[in-house]
Amino acid sequence: MKSIGSNHTVRSQNIEGYSLGLSQEHLMLEDTQAASSWMKTCNQDSLVSKTLQPKASKVNGFDLDPPKVLVVDDHAASRLTAVALLGMEGYEVIEADSGSIVVGLVRQKQPDLILLDVMMPGMDGFEVCQLLKQDEQTRLIPVIFITALNDRRSRIRGIEVGGDDFLTKPFDRVELAARVKSLVRQKRLNEDLDHAEQVLFSIAMSIESRDPNTGDHCERLVKLGQAFGEYLNLSRYQIRDLMWGGYLHDIGKVGIPDAVLLKKGKLTPEDWQIMQQHVLIGEKICQPLRSMQGVIPIIRHHHERWDGSGYPDKLKGDEIPYLAQIFQLIDIYDALTSERPYKEALTTQEALSVMLEEADSGWRNPKLMQQFAEFIRFFTKNRE
Repeated sequence: MKSIGSNHTVRSQNIEGYSLGLSQEHLMLEDTQAASSWMKTCNQDSLVSKTLQPKASKVNGFDLDPPKVLVVDDHAASRLTAVALLGMEGYEVIEADSGSIVVGLVRQKQPDLILLDVMMPGMDGFEVCQLLKQDEQTRLIPVIFITALNDRRSRIRGIEVGGDDFLTKPFDRVELAARVKSLVRQKRLNEDLDHAEQVLFSIAMSIESRDPNTGDHCERLVKLGQAFGEYLNLSRYQIRDLMWGGYLHDIGKVGIPDAVLLKKGKLTPEDWQIMQQHVLIGEKICQPLRSMQGVIPIIRHHHERWDGSGYPDKLKGDEIPYLAQIFQLIDIYDALTSERPYKEALTTQEALSVMLEEADSGWRNPKLMQQFAEFIRFFTKNRE
């Protein structure tokens, strides 16, 4: 108790001069609570996890629940220093003293950030980070490595396994607070973006499910888009946009009346004008998301034609965005080779013949169509 009290007094003196927005009485209360928490920790034979609950309702500009930070360190002194500093900033702090329990603890508690010691017995910090970053449920949680090591090799290793930042012991309180705040904010923004994307994909899949005749049309487009994109040596981001286009190209049909969208007979000119609006509706739905900017040209322009007779903008030739040109070939091929109530499925060769004729008539990019035909022959041959 004497040692703890002495150390805590020194730390309280060191923070003088920082603008914390706290009264001296509030600081003394925080010190008393932290010391009490440490007392309980010292009485435990084996630490599994402990939470330091903050009293503040607003933490570093975060208006919702206080962000959770998981501190993982086998050295109690280092761990408790981080706990005290973060607790004073208003974070909810969870503790762990070994890497072996971290993965399960993260799934259970869902922290907003992890302070992870590198050198631990058993499973070290690098191994823990790699496991977390490979898991779809935990990959967005930022990891700050805590280390006394300052060598280049350790930092490179940390970057390789997906670490987001580094802090060197002993902690600088201002630096710790700034880095944690920045990464927690980025994590929450990423989560919001991830959730918004999932909502769009769910809407797109629900639209496809309304039409039982299309089957797994979207899934086929995604797989074919990835394969053709790799065949053309497109960048990773272009391939991703092609794949997302497979799900989202017809998302605007959510705004088309069922009387038109599900009509069994031939569409009238008036019906056709309404149906053509789906590309504009889809663009408007996806426009607010910055991550969708590469997909929007596909959504809007996948019905354009090389000779300018398509819609909605009657673009000609290379005025049509390149990914939209690629996508429309994939979309048309899948439609031709799929069975529908009003037609039988064409063979690969029959479908390519139809598409090559359309290219000759000016509807498709002739050079790209030749590449697509070569790809399809190569693709189908390797699947046999």
